[in-house]
Amino acid sequence: MRAHKSRLEAGPGPGQPVHAASYPRQRRLVLDSALRRQPAERARIFVHEVFHFVWVRLGNSSRRAWEALLEAEIAAGAPGELGWSAEWRKDALRPGDRRNRTRRWREYACESFCDTAAWLWAGLERHEEFTLPRKERSARRRWWMDLRRHHPEGWRI
Repeated sequence: MRAHKSRLEAGPGPGQPVHAASYPRQRRLVLDSALRRQPAERARIFVHEVFHFVWVRLGNSSRRAWEALLEAEIAAGAPGELGWSAEWRKDALRPGDRRNRTRRWREYACESFCDTAAWLWAGLERHEEFTLPRKERSARRRWWMDLRRHHPEGWRI
């Protein structure tokens, strides 16, 4: 599968290769059937996709708090991410993106949120895409645990 011009397409052609896609406003999630043969990867990608549903219902204050955490990481020069989907977006950021909250920045923040959720809850100890340094992983874990304390009933999807 590949994402091209905001559409999900199959087969060869232009676009970004993807394993899944989420459409929260349509309440729809699509997983590549090839993931049936990769249970650990399927779990990681499934958790990531589910958290797209959480992100759109999270609330501006929580999303802005997440962005502040990301800004601090970037200002400190922290390399890496917790998934390819966030990493390539982080690498594509331009100097004014954070300050102006461009679409590039907002998409990075969302993907980083979802990749971090997958890192925390998919049950994988290690993965080649978990490249964020330990210090930043610890800060993200604390942020998530704080968010969880504020939502003891769980998150809306």
